[in-house]
Amino acid sequence: MPSEAEASDAWVLDLQPSGRQTWSAIIVAGYALAGFLLVLPYSDKPLVQLNAFFPSLDAIVFITDFVTAVLLFAQYAISRARALLALACGYLFTALIVFPHALTFSGAFSPSGLLGANIQTGSWLFIFWHLGFAVGLLACALLRESPRPISVAHASSLSLIATVSVVLILLVGALTWLATAGATLLPPIILDATHISPIVRYPISFTILVSVAALVALLLRRGRSELDQWLMVVALVSIGDLILSGLVASVRFSLGFYAARGFSLVTSSIVLIVLLAETTRLYARLVRSNARLRQEQNSKLMNLEAMAASIAHEVRQPLTAMTAFGQAARQFLKHEPPKIEEADVSINDMLEANQRTDQIFDNVRTLFGRAEPDKALLDLNQVALETLAALKPDLTKHAIETELELAPALPPVMGSKGQMQEVILNLVGNAIEAMAAARGRHLKIATARDQNGSVVLEVKDTGRGFVRQSLDTIFDPFVTTKPRGMGLGLALCRLIILRHGGSITASHSNPHGAVFRVVLPAAS
Repeated sequence: MPSEAEASDAWVLDLQPSGRQTWSAIIVAGYALAGFLLVLPYSDKPLVQLNAFFPSLDAIVFITDFVTAVLLFAQYAISRARALLALACGYLFTALIVFPHALTFSGAFSPSGLLGANIQTGSWLFIFWHLGFAVGLLACALLRESPRPISVAHASSLSLIATVSVVLILLVGALTWLATAGATLLPPIILDATHISPIVRYPISFTILVSVAALVALLLRRGRSELDQWLMVVALVSIGDLILSGLVASVRFSLGFYAARGFSLVTSSIVLIVLLAETTRLYARLVRSNARLRQEQNSKLMNLEAMAASIAHEVRQPLTAMTAFGQAARQFLKHEPPKIEEADVSINDMLEANQRTDQIFDNVRTLFGRAEPDKALLDLNQVALETLAALKPDLTKHAIETELELAPALPPVMGSKGQMQEVILNLVGNAIEAMAAARGRHLKIATARDQNGSVVLEVKDTGRGFVRQSLDTIFDPFVTTKPRGMGLGLALCRLIILRHGGSITASHSNPHGAVFRVVLPAAS
């Protein structure tokens, strides 16, 4: 399950900016400010009148702002953050109002504009456009700290989005009527085809004031998100747009007039780019999370397979011994007269093998579960002797000469007796199989204490050695060269030794054979 921090990191409103993203925002703001300062001294310089330029720009703004609004509404429907709803309304309002702005622009589709427009219509719609967006930006900044509903029905959020969309459509329709049929209710802000009235400074100044309030609110907020810092850039660019449009430029189709439209395009594009970039990043994160989930599922399946294979691998030896001891006991009892003492010894050996089977199940459960094994002080020499006694029938059957070189006064180790016997059983069992085709079959088990004070156990055989195996992968699960092998014995040995704080290594033996070296920390 994801943590609370990871869950909050899934919303665009909460994404914390990286150093690179912060510098990217600073660079964009720097370029915008530099462009503003370059244009400012020449903002009144008249240029060619390109009426078709503005409907084309409005079409781009409509597409970018509409897509941005849809993405923000989608984020709101999931996160229920009112700040996102307010911001989405600001972008949707802009997308809706640029449509009549393009149709009513004089000289674009008709000399005076469509929808009964007049010379004032386009400029007033431009002011409504920027004022509505500034109000949405300010509302987003003020609602950043508002609590989010813990649980809101999905249908409820969709109905709210539909309601505010209808309200915005009606508002844009009313403002379009006010700028066309109701133009007499508004003060004239355009003097003629090329000159702007000084009166325009008042509504433009008020719109700038709203944008500045939004910028300050975002600037003073602690723990700003990546979206917050880009909205600050948007507010800054929008302020530059308004200054070039109505405060310093007194002539239409001037350098400042065209530059302001370019700033409008930048304003409408920034948040869309950020949303697309973060959506892509979150999608990539989702893909990685799914890949990790599949990997964890595969690991659990491998653990189940390994546990089943481990049980089959480990239980086979005591079951084989029980069968051998049972057959021997039956033969002793059939003898004339019956060899009671020998039969009793075989039956005792069979019972010990049965106890060994129970111990194997306990060891497997401990290895693949979360429970810690019962540990005690162990004499590794004694553990080795007891394990070899259990393997005596196999050693005798394969005519293997056994040599013991056990160090006297060996310090004890802290561990699980059953698991340590498991390690020795696996190592000796592998040695028996490796020497099946060898002529001189010699097994040596040695214990010692190294220079660091650790306890060392070595199992050395004269078998075929590591002919087709790499020493780097010999302890990996399911790696084996045996035709019927499962590749789990050495992997389990390493797992056991690592859980005992030790290490296990393999090396070649001269002139042939293998040496396994187990190092365990001595108990203090």
